[in-house]
Amino acid sequence: MKLKSVLLLLLLLLPMGVYAAGLPTITVGIGEANDPGEVSTALQILVVLTILSVAPAILLMTTGFTRIVIVLSFMRQAMGTQSAPSNQIVIGLALFLTFFIMAPVFDQINEQALQPYLDKEISQEQALELALEPMRGFMFSQVGEKDLQLLVDISKSPQPENREDISLMTLIPAFMLSELKRAFQMGFLLFIPFLMVDMIVASILMAMGMMMLPPIIISLPFKILLFVLVDGWSLVVGSLVQSFG
Repeated sequence: MKLKSVLLLLLLLLPMGVYAAGLPTITVGIGEANDPGEVSTALQILVVLTILSVAPAILLMTTGFTRIVIVLSFMRQAMGTQSAPSNQIVIGLALFLTFFIMAPVFDQINEQALQPYLDKEISQEQALELALEPMRGFMFSQVGEKDLQLLVDISKSPQPENREDISLMTLIPAFMLSELKRAFQMGFLLFIPFLMVDMIVASILMAMGMMMLPPIIISLPFKILLFVLVDGWSLVVGSLVQSFG
């Protein structure tokens, strides 16, 4: 069973388990350790909880979420609709598009790292190394060479001879920098047609002597109409998905 199917099954069964067994309780206490192993276990739990708290940010920054959510935000700002669509819708769409784009990478991680680890065929360290390979491959396919060289120069590390010599501490910020650059480039292109509509409407209003009427009030319906006529959401989403190819 694939990882997505397992997660979906757990999400469906979790409410039924809560209703059947009642609400669970969690007790946290501090006591005296009688064995050094207990201290080690407590420290491991603390490290795991710390990693889990920053795991969502790490996953979002190493996927295509950054580019998608910035472009969608630019799209809303260029249209001038302010809070339509809302932030929840923009983030939700960005998340599901991220899952769609990253599905091949997640499937590869599931097949070569997660399932062998669950079957006790490989160790935890081996599973982590195998899981990082697809993520590194995705980031290398999207990172810009100039951005990568910039981070290498800033870190003052030796010039890498191949991809294996580049650490994650260098690759991840370089990847994020490349994503920000591409997102702003796409946002600039999105602003151009709507800017033209604003300029045309403002020129017509000035020619008619309506100086006190804000052009945004007149141009907004025309921008929405233009966006609907050209099937704007399909164009934006399609361009975003194809930009990761």
